[in-house]
Amino acid sequence: MNSREALIALNMLPKIGPIRVRRLLENLGSAEAILRANTNQLTQAQGIGPETAKIINQWESHIDLTAEINECAERKITILTQDQQDYPDTLRNMYDPPLALYIWGEITVKDKHAIAVVGSRRTTHYGQSAADRLSSELARSGFTIISGLARGIDTFAHEGALKAKGRTIAVLGSGLAQLYPPQNMGLAEKIANGNGAVISEFPLHTAPDKKTFPMRNRIVAAWSSGILVCECPKWSGSIITANLGAEMGKTIYAIPGPIDRPTSAGCNQLIRDGATLVSSAHDILEDFETLPLHPNLEVQPDSTPSSLLDSTERQILQLLSKEESIIDTLVEHSQLPVSTVISTLLKLEMKRLIQQLPGARYILR
Repeated sequence: MNSREALIALNMLPKIGPIRVRRLLENLGSAEAILRANTNQLTQAQGIGPETAKIINQWESHIDLTAEINECAERKITILTQDQQDYPDTLRNMYDPPLALYIWGEITVKDKHAIAVVGSRRTTHYGQSAADRLSSELARSGFTIISGLARGIDTFAHEGALKAKGRTIAVLGSGLAQLYPPQNMGLAEKIANGNGAVISEFPLHTAPDKKTFPMRNRIVAAWSSGILVCECPKWSGSIITANLGAEMGKTIYAIPGPIDRPTSAGCNQLIRDGATLVSSAHDILEDFETLPLHPNLEVQPDSTPSSLLDSTERQILQLLSKEESIIDTLVEHSQLPVSTVISTLLKLEMKRLIQQLPGARYILR
């Protein structure tokens, strides 16, 4: 058995995990030595009690390593362990780096330039449009879009990157043979087929549960250069990802939303707490001195034809001119609720048709 196989075996064992394995490596020197050690040697490591030591000592009765490796080969899934050269440095430097990454597709050196795009599973058209548009612009500029393949914002983030013919990485909260949600299998196939990779740290047949998703979130946070939250309520897995990223020193970005919508409460709170407000990809790109892959390629302003705007967007657009307008004026002339005017202005900003000036004043671009 070599080091790679030993790490895969340790990753498959229950109740072990990256932190305990790291402590065992400090005591015993190698993954192979861990699997060969007796219970007395194993319990010398911090956090390793008799029960855990017994599981490791009898590891062959708990897992079928050969079957796992063979099934991965049949499914064209690569297993990359933390001692291999191609293992991402951003994950290697984590406090608790995954012992192994199951990779369906391909990761490349380009993927070190990644922006995480996350948000709620329950979304509005506004959030979906924002995730799609910004992910497309960022991917076109050379960034890999990383997200979790979940329903909602994650789905639109991956699809936006694919539309731009860019790269995207989906990190699962389940094993690759238990892809969740199953409705996104088609999207996963598109990603793996030359456009990026679908990745999991879990053994192939691991089902998703309340523990696996937070573990997934830490990988998304660690891999990225920055984290963009598109739409989420105050209590959300996306907030957890943003908080994890902030602890790792990542820049947090958030798209503002209407103040009366619970679906945007999380983003609005992030902005209040210091996240960078984002209305276009330029707000993120300006934080990077050069673009990662195509330094001469700029994000082009959207020239959305009026036929693709809804009636409310057209109405507000017609009321604006090169003269500055404030929200109260637009409400008065449109006879629309304040919340509708605010949300429509945000949509038009995302479509690069209008520009917000200081003091909540708006003009046409």
